[in-house]
Amino acid sequence: MSDLDKASPDLQQLVAEADTGARAAGGLAGATIFLVAIGWALFQLWYASPLPFTFGIGLLNDTEARALHLALALFLAYLAFPASRRAARDRVPLYDWVLAFVAAFCGAYLLLFYAELATRPGQPTLRDIVVATVGMVLLLEGTRRAVGLPMTILALFFLGYIFLGPYLPDVVSHKGASLERMISHMWLTTEGVYGVALGVSVGFIFIYVLFGSLLDRAGAGNYMMQVSFAALGHMRGGPAKVAVVSSGLNGLISGSSVSNVVSGGIFTIPLMKKAGYGGIKAGAIETSSSVNGQIMPPVMGAAAFLMVEYVGIPYVEVIKHAFLPAAISYIALFYIVHLEALKLGMEPLAARRQRSPKERAIAWGLGLSGTIVVCALIYWIAVGAQALFGSAAPWIVAALLLLLHVMLLRRAAQYPDLPEEIDIENPVLPDTWPTVRAGLHFLIPIGVLIWCLMIEQMSPALSAFWACTTLIALMLTQRPLIALFRGHGGYAEAFLRGWRDVYGGLNDGARNMIGIGVATATAGIIVGGITLTGLGFRMTDFV
Repeated sequence: MSDLDKASPDLQQLVAEADTGARAAGGLAGATIFLVAIGWALFQLWYASPLPFTFGIGLLNDTEARALHLALALFLAYLAFPASRRAARDRVPLYDWVLAFVAAFCGAYLLLFYAELATRPGQPTLRDIVVATVGMVLLLEGTRRAVGLPMTILALFFLGYIFLGPYLPDVVSHKGASLERMISHMWLTTEGVYGVALGVSVGFIFIYVLFGSLLDRAGAGNYMMQVSFAALGHMRGGPAKVAVVSSGLNGLISGSSVSNVVSGGIFTIPLMKKAGYGGIKAGAIETSSSVNGQIMPPVMGAAAFLMVEYVGIPYVEVIKHAFLPAAISYIALFYIVHLEALKLGMEPLAARRQRSPKERAIAWGLGLSGTIVVCALIYWIAVGAQALFGSAAPWIVAALLLLLHVMLLRRAAQYPDLPEEIDIENPVLPDTWPTVRAGLHFLIPIGVLIWCLMIEQMSPALSAFWACTTLIALMLTQRPLIALFRGHGGYAEAFLRGWRDVYGGLNDGARNMIGIGVATATAGIIVGGITLTGLGFRMTDFV
């Protein structure tokens, strides 16, 4: 179960309208949406992996991958997002089925006719013009549904600027372009729709969004919330501090502001209101904390990946330089909510077991020092394995990670399962370190991602692939192993629950990417309008 599944139906609908699609169709339509979403996620995992090069199967160049990516995004946009607020939510109308298939064909046109188009660059046929024109119209409509009207209007503005150039004032005028040239530039080359922005969505954004969705399904989001509540709930203004810290921890694994607000806010906002914060202040604290998750590495918002491509900065450098501003922003928020608690004269929540300041200091000191020692030991063991075993080192490190995974699950099995939610009416603080130990295995995939990015210097996509692979293995084994260590039995059911979590995470990741996929394609229209008209050079002259 993901954190969003615990929210009220109204909040789930809010997230669906913003991220995943407001239509909850059943029957054939629901099965189609689900299967296409799963297929899209599996394609992106395959594309990010080294397997196509290893087996020589499914090799796609950048343009072909972008075309398939856009085709799937458009297909799901018309099935998952209704045309208006009055449109059916429980079924897919016939016209949306037709639009979905036509849009998918137009989006995949470069993939289906790549060899033919490569033999006649800059010479579009009547079929090319018709397909591209229909594709542009359907892309703009899909963007209106999945992203909103403002971005559609912005794209239309740049399209209008292409044709109205000769009639504008000299300072922004240009010679204009014919429909044929505009369509060819926008749809049949990589200067427009299939440009850098869509390439970033294919190569980087999807795999990281998928990683965050899988982590949430695995239970990492709930774990971080429970740890924050256990560690900070006893403080003055504790619920607000829990909101800040848990949002920062969720920001490590998620780049979606809306889902961060809803998944954390369903618990923290009522607790903040009960503690004495007003409703407006509680909402503001949760929103500002969750939105800051966009800049919290290693899984950042889509803008970070666009920076990588447009500016040419390695993603690992973006992570290094983003950490300090992100940390400062959360420290400032923590300080602000503390001052607010002092002004309102708030009292801390009652802990389950009262400890003296000395006992708390010793417990935290031992816990933190032990964590540092374990992390350093893992690092030096991995480095030593690389030096000693050479090409066999990855297998040795994988075996060590498996051993660590089993040891952490054995430790977690000694404690009760973490509650799925916080009791808002009668909140009772759990002990901190037992709560921490109950989910330390969730840190393994995050550690793999950081290791591959920072130490191995792998590409962002390949790093995320190995992190996702590790996470899927964790999701399939965590419940059976815990059941084994507790002697409860029911291993088959535990394994099936893991499978349900995996394909649920794959579905969530793909549904979250619908809006991003069509938005990055529409951003290509804006970029294409600038490059086709020479507006970029005019802007440089202005500066």
